[in-house]
Amino acid sequence: MKRLLTITLVLGLLISAASASGQSRYGVIGGFSFSHASDVNNRGTMTLYSAGLTYQLKLPLGFSIQPSLIYHAKGARIGTAGNIERANMDLTAGYLELPVSFQWGPDLLLFRPFLDVTPYIGVGLNNHLACSVAGEQAFDDRNVWSTAGLARMEYGLGLGVGIEIWRFQVVGRYNWNFGPLYRDSGNVDQAAKVFTEGTFGDGSNFRGLTLSVALLF
Repeated sequence: MKRLLTITLVLGLLISAASASGQSRYGVIGGFSFSHASDVNNRGTMTLYSAGLTYQLKLPLGFSIQPSLIYHAKGARIGTAGNIERANMDLTAGYLELPVSFQWGPDLLLFRPFLDVTPYIGVGLNNHLACSVAGEQAFDDRNVWSTAGLARMEYGLGLGVGIEIWRFQVVGRYNWNFGPLYRDSGNVDQAAKVFTEGTFGDGSNFRGLTLSVALLF
């Protein structure tokens, strides 16, 4: 995590240094996320959203760097939560994320297709955890992090493709959250721990597709 933070700071300095000679544009960005949890019994993907601000710096030879600051909602619909028979869990979490997109693609005058590699870091702002057993509610609370054993900091990587037409940019990307979502803080609510530790305790985390559209000025 510290190494990724250091890399992100260095990238920020490089962007500042390069902006003097590169072509830059600001914009707004938003889209949808189709997320699930890794290595667990998912009942299906959860469709949520993202929205924020972005900045594009074009470099020579078809390269560009595009950091953004976005609110990104992710979630998972879990079946057999905590290895308990007939137990389900729905978890949604909203993060303030800083993704830095590295893009390469040829400028074909009317449009520009490109490849995309995007490391990101984020901090959790809110969440909603709902658990049930055999249809009966067992736990339902909002904005629980350490008391539910959920890690608030996140980091990961996205790989994708995109196309740029005039001021519009569309990107499809698959994202992996790294590190375990569950972390025992020592003061975890036992009712929540039965579900969260049993579900995410082996290193499971969010992953899934995102589709975003940016308007650049």
